[in-house]
Amino acid sequence: MSFVTKPRIIHKSLKRNALGLTVRDYEGVATTLCAGCGHDSITAAIVQAFWELDMPAQQVAKMSGIGCSSKTTGYFLSAAHGVNSVHGRMPSVTTGANAARRDLTYIGISGDGDSMSIGLGQFAHVIRRNLDMLYMVENNGVYGLTKGQFSAAADLGSQTKKGEANQQPPIDPVKTGLAMGASFVARAFSGDKEQLVPLIKAGLSHKGFAMLDVISPCVTFNDHETSTKSYAHTREYYHPAIHTDFIPPSEEIVAQYDDGEAMDVKLHDGSHVILRKVDKDYDPTDRGRAFNYLMDAQDRGEVVTGLLYIDQKQGDMHQRSGTASKPLGRMEHEELCPGSEVLKDLQKAYR
Repeated sequence: MSFVTKPRIIHKSLKRNALGLTVRDYEGVATTLCAGCGHDSITAAIVQAFWELDMPAQQVAKMSGIGCSSKTTGYFLSAAHGVNSVHGRMPSVTTGANAARRDLTYIGISGDGDSMSIGLGQFAHVIRRNLDMLYMVENNGVYGLTKGQFSAAADLGSQTKKGEANQQPPIDPVKTGLAMGASFVARAFSGDKEQLVPLIKAGLSHKGFAMLDVISPCVTFNDHETSTKSYAHTREYYHPAIHTDFIPPSEEIVAQYDDGEAMDVKLHDGSHVILRKVDKDYDPTDRGRAFNYLMDAQDRGEVVTGLLYIDQKQGDMHQRSGTASKPLGRMEHEELCPGSEVLKDLQKAYR
């Protein structure tokens, strides 16, 4: 994989966050993806979200598997920790890293092939554990690195440039997340930065597993008229279930959110997601109704976006397992290995 370093030129007019950093400080190397790729738009939104959250890069761990999507981690937060793992195995690598360094903020970048095909089993188990991370699926419906074959997330009847139609029903990341019990489920469109940035910030602030599926058109293999993952199709048919904004706890919640028009969801860490309802009956805290809403929208050919489901009652992996509050990676040897006598006492409990 080749990398091109960006010139470190920061214009004096660029705004600085609470850490004194500009947006440019949150970037990585120059992208090698195709011009116009939706993944680059997602990268820009990630950079903006971390900058707005005033998050130090050294407190972040970027995780990925294999594919065009997994190259994305090189394009943001060059000063962060990072692991580019094996195809479909990013969830288990992230689980191990989180077990040792629970004090870091984890963001995993995957694709519809990396997660819905070879990595589907691992995707299911990281949801089951409610691992504290933001898991982003850059969903374009094709395998871009191997010349545009349909992925498992390709819509039924969607056609290739040559006119061949997909005959297999899709595995929908959002419905899979809801069915598996994910505590935070959302979908966005790479071309809608206004919605995408708040959803990334909300996912990063959520305590537990936050799954964000992002429709990200592949301009080389899947952006033609007969594609259901193209820019034109998504812009015509995408339907925001709710208007999403993110208000950090340090800012006042303004009074323009009238009763009956907005929902204030308080996250585990005290931050807030402000939801303005488009559909009066939509409730992002009701898993069953959210699933039915998605099915109805699918029948209408709509791509539903926004925060689709959230549950703050579930404990994350560490809370469920009762692990030590101090990260294992920061413990001294004596704490990790207390001696043979302590081990003997532990073994007695299993006899």
